Amino acid sequence: MRTNSEIRAAGRFDLSGRWLEAAMLTFVYFIIATIFSATFVGAVNLWIPGMGSAFTLLLIPLAWSFTMTFLANHRREDRDPFDISHLFDGYRNGQFLRIFTTEFLLGIYVFLWSLLLLIPGIIKALSYSMTPYILRDRPDLQNNAAIELSMDMMQGHKADLFWLYLSFIGWAILCCLTLGIGFFWLDPYMSASVAAFYEDLKADYESQYGGAEEPVYGTTDNYQK
Repeated sequence: MRTNSEIRAAGRFDLSGRWLEAAMLTFVYFIIATIFSATFVGAVNLWIPGMGSAFTLLLIPLAWSFTMTFLANHRREDRDPFDISHLFDGYRNGQFLRIFTTEFLLGIYVFLWSLLLLIPGIIKALSYSMTPYILRDRPDLQNNAAIELSMDMMQGHKADLFWLYLSFIGWAILCCLTLGIGFFWLDPYMSASVAAFYEDLKADYESQYGGAEEPVYGTTDNYQK
């Protein structure tokens, strides 16, 4: 694994020449989520009080799609990752139910752990954090299978990711001084860095089982709770 400074440098390199596109995508993502919450959810609450909040769960695949644009950009895939249409990838090709149920289940687990105390919730959130990327790379996995693989991959690396996130706190404070506008640049920076972290983590995980003809990344036999 590279150091946090090297991973952040990789994130900046991935965004080189594309900062404005990434910021615009972040802005559009924010606007879509805000408009959906303010209009559709509000309308539902008028008819069924309290039910509107439940409909915000429909934004889960949108958030997943946003995160995956930075993985696609990191891999230099043959597509424009910051094309607005990719924000809806999580709703296409039969992906919706698989992504929705897995991410919803993940959220429930983190919530239940958080009921114990804040620290257990944070630890489990870090442990489950690679699940969105696994959903993209392993279309055969969903729900507990994808979450458990994330747990297995993050064994011994939760602190690494925690410190990576914490290293952005200075930038977050500065963004607050811009009335939040700076977050449209900080969010892509963080997302690009975590995508680079995932690629390092995946490579390390696969290297543990070197010599196999096929990568064993994601083999259910390797799950460790």
